[in-house]
Amino acid sequence: MKIVTVVGARPQFIKCAPVSRELRKEHQEILVHTGQHYDPDMSGIFFEELHIPKPDYHLDVGSASHGKQTGEILAKTEEVLIKEKPDLVLVYGDTNSTLGGALAAAKLHIPVAHVEAGLRSFDRTMPEEINRVVTDHISDLLFCPTQTSVDNLAAEGITKGVYLVGDVMADALAYNKELALKNSRILETLGLTGKEYCVLTVHRASNTDSRENLASIIRAVGEADVPVVFPVHPRTRKYLLEYGFLTSLPSNIRLIEPLGYLNMIRLMGSAQKILTDSGGMQKEAYMLGVPCVTLRENTEWVETLECGWNVLVGANRERILHSMKEYIDRKPQLDLFQSEANVKISSHIDTWFQ
Repeated sequence: MKIVTVVGARPQFIKCAPVSRELRKEHQEILVHTGQHYDPDMSGIFFEELHIPKPDYHLDVGSASHGKQTGEILAKTEEVLIKEKPDLVLVYGDTNSTLGGALAAAKLHIPVAHVEAGLRSFDRTMPEEINRVVTDHISDLLFCPTQTSVDNLAAEGITKGVYLVGDVMADALAYNKELALKNSRILETLGLTGKEYCVLTVHRASNTDSRENLASIIRAVGEADVPVVFPVHPRTRKYLLEYGFLTSLPSNIRLIEPLGYLNMIRLMGSAQKILTDSGGMQKEAYMLGVPCVTLRENTEWVETLECGWNVLVGANRERILHSMKEYIDRKPQLDLFQSEANVKISSHIDTWFQ
């Protein structure tokens, strides 16, 4: 069977690594990189570290408005699909690459499989929410990481082709955690001691595109009496510069370039707390046993809230500062994100085509 996999952003590279390894045991996989993330620190290093095969196609889409970027991904992916004539198109997550790839396949009547289906923040102001909702409604195979995501799909009338498989990021983390502990020297390079610092990431438009929100986050983090390591997304760096924050950051915030996966695992796993507006990092924090402070008003990973390992604080200065200073009352860890999703996904694809 020929499968075209469409990826384009850092979280998708991480997710596709274990699935690609499994699929290629029995199937031909054509890997399409849209170029949505094109910076070497956000793209190339992940292919190297995670041993992802070199993309068969690189669409070089780059940065643009949502409409233009999605349209270009759709058009260029369509060309690939017409040429390759795959049996299935596989997409991951909730980016413009996901939506563009899924739409291109659906319009050509090629079955679509969506890994990480059924996630909902119930906030339609988030571009990711639109992407994931539309992708789910045009997909034929929907691979859900949690029972909550299965229930979300059922509430929207989607029950056919839905499978609870667990989380492919759990597979990726399990595979790479020991490698990170063994090979990463990021703590030594930065002169850090475990559990004596926090990690901060900010990239979501609701934070970066708002001078007020970004200022509130930086101010709160700066008032906390703890060192904070801030691997800064290229887009976020642009706004920090534009707003005049880049040269006046509080002394406890240490700006560094984006990190590869192994270094990021090591940095996160040894942190006191993680502050982020990323969806994937909320999960990774839980899997690594590190409390998470989420710089959003909602989350698609409600399970991490319910078990007490994650709190929502938005961009509110007082809530951020309180969550950084206070102990987060965590419950004993449960197996929220079951592993071996890669094996289950491959098996369900085999069965579906029999």
